[in-house]
Amino acid sequence: MEFKITFLGTSGTVPTTERNPSSIFVSFGGEKLLLDCGEGTQRQMMKAKTGFGIGSIFITHMHTDHFIGLFGLIESMSLNGRERPLHIYCPEAEFLRLLFKSFGYDNLDFKIHVHDMKDGDSVRFRNFKVMAFETEHIVKSLGYAIIEDSKYRFSPEKAENLGIPPGPLYKKLAEGESIVFRGRVIRPGDVTEGVVRGRKIVYTGDTRPVDRIAEVARNADVLIHDSSFTSEIQDWAEITKHSTAREAAEMARKAGVKLLILTHISARYSKDVSALLNEAKEVFENVEVAEDFFQISLNRNNLRQKEFYFEEQT
Repeated sequence: MEFKITFLGTSGTVPTTERNPSSIFVSFGGEKLLLDCGEGTQRQMMKAKTGFGIGSIFITHMHTDHFIGLFGLIESMSLNGRERPLHIYCPEAEFLRLLFKSFGYDNLDFKIHVHDMKDGDSVRFRNFKVMAFETEHIVKSLGYAIIEDSKYRFSPEKAENLGIPPGPLYKKLAEGESIVFRGRVIRPGDVTEGVVRGRKIVYTGDTRPVDRIAEVARNADVLIHDSSFTSEIQDWAEITKHSTAREAAEMARKAGVKLLILTHISARYSKDVSALLNEAKEVFENVEVAEDFFQISLNRNNLRQKEFYFEEQT
C-alpha cells in the first residue's frame, strides 16, 4: 500500500490565481483524509478528481483560511446524498459545533461528529494513526502526524522450515494473522524477524518553529512545514507566528527527515518561489515547494513525486 498526498491548496492567508488556501488530501489503505479545508477546497477536489468520499478532516486551527471550506464541502456532500458520518477533528471544537448548529447541519441526512483535539491525542485507523501535536500560532493550533503501524518482517525461510507452502497462508501470516496448519497454530511471530518501521508524514499547519515539531517529526519520511516567508522579513514571520524557509529547513535537518515540503506560501512569492527554495536548500538539500495539485506517492521502498496541473474548463 502507498500513501498518496495531493496538495489542494498551498497559499498563505490570501489566495492567489495560482494558489488556493490550505488543504491537503491524503489517501491510504482505503481511508481518505483532509488536512485543513480552506475556501474552495471542494472545487480543488473536483479538479483533482479525488472524490468526496473522505471520512475524516483534521483542522489545524480556527483561522478561516484553514476551515471555511468545510461549509461548501458539507453542502455538496449533502446534495450528493451522503449517508456516511463525517468526523472532523480540531482544537476549539465547541466553536465549530456552534457554527454547524447555526447552519442547520444537525438536520442533515448524515451525522457530523466534531471532536476536540489536543497535544498527544490520536485517532486510530486500521493501519495507522493520526496524532495531534501542539504548535505555536496566534490562536490555539495543532499539527498532525500520520504514523503507519510498524510491522514485523515476514521470513519466507522460517515459513518454509515449518513446511508451509507459498501462497495465501504466507499472505495471512505477513498481514499479522495466525493460521492453523497441519493441526498446529502458527502465529505471525513464528515466521517473522526484525521490525519494519511504519512510514510517517508530518504536517505543521501555521506555526513558529518549536521543539515539539522536531520531536514528533524525528526520522519522518515527509515533513510538510509552514514556510510563509524568507528570512528577509524574519521580524514579520515572528510577529505573525509563521516560519521562514530557512527555519523550516533547520527543523527538517534537526529532525532528520527524508523530504521537506514547503507550503503556506505568501502571495508575494506566488509567481516565483525560487527565493524560498534557495534559502531552504542552503540548510537542507532534499526540499520541494508545494504547488496546488503537486502529488507525492510514498511507497515502502521509495518516494515518487509528480506534479499535476488541471486545465480550466472553458
